[in-house]
Amino acid sequence: MTLTTNKHYHPSLQFVIFIAITIGVIGVGYLIGSAAVIAIYGVDALMDIARLNLANPVTANALWLLQIVSTTIPIIAASFIFAIWVMKDPQQYIRPSFKFPPLLWVIVFCVMVISTPLIECLSNFNQKMVLPHFLDGLQRWMRETENQAEKLTAVLLQMKTISSMIFKLLVVGLLTAIVEEFMFRGCIQTIFTKWTNNAHAAVWITAALFSAFHMEFFGFLPRMFLGVLFGYFVVWSGSVWPAVWAHFINNGTAVIVSYLYQNKMIKVNPDDQHIFNYGSYLFSLIIVLFLLYLYRIIATGKQKMPIL
Repeated sequence: MTLTTNKHYHPSLQFVIFIAITIGVIGVGYLIGSAAVIAIYGVDALMDIARLNLANPVTANALWLLQIVSTTIPIIAASFIFAIWVMKDPQQYIRPSFKFPPLLWVIVFCVMVISTPLIECLSNFNQKMVLPHFLDGLQRWMRETENQAEKLTAVLLQMKTISSMIFKLLVVGLLTAIVEEFMFRGCIQTIFTKWTNNAHAAVWITAALFSAFHMEFFGFLPRMFLGVLFGYFVVWSGSVWPAVWAHFINNGTAVIVSYLYQNKMIKVNPDDQHIFNYGSYLFSLIIVLFLLYLYRIIATGKQKMPIL
């Protein structure tokens, strides 16, 4: 059976429809997740999550269940519902094709590794940003939200065994990468590309929304930078998978480093944002720009690579 695309929807209406579907599916997911937590762990576990009382190990398991059922599954479901049943064009709104040069996998890996100093630089700059005095209340709320997010992340990334690390590598690393890239670089970036008729604007707008979605305002700039990288990976290759790979490398590295640090296998604290110096920042910027240029010419076929 072939699908007839709904091209008559204006991109602004597409965006509204997508957001409505996402909110609705997340709402249903939250109800199902809450019911599952109560059925398996009891009402107290759900109340502990609401109060951020996360000392009880049972609460951590309940939080994982709630996170997956109320957020992870609904987000990817919303993307599929929108792309397949509303727009009837999953190839354009999810971009699942693997038809791109295999060398891009390697370049993406190099970009993500070498961009680490740049991400640290942006993070340090972001942490020092101060809002005007009349916005003190907003800044306090932002800081409280950030602290709550850090507490939740710390609980979700507690790993004492190799099996727990592998589980979180698959969920936090791979599954989250797929879910968020289908949503942002698949559906949302495609909508804004059509809305603005400008791929660059779509990449940057989507990256800003991607960063805001995580509700970690003092990490807004580094996450937006990552969103920009992911966005151009998709624009130039025509596929969501290079962005998924990049996202997995970012999240997966955080999981593995956290596991190694928690189990005293390395001394480098993953939360330490003062590892590199200004020379490293400049070197990182230059090499990342070169790699992005290389990625673009290979992905778009503007230069054929020599046969070795």
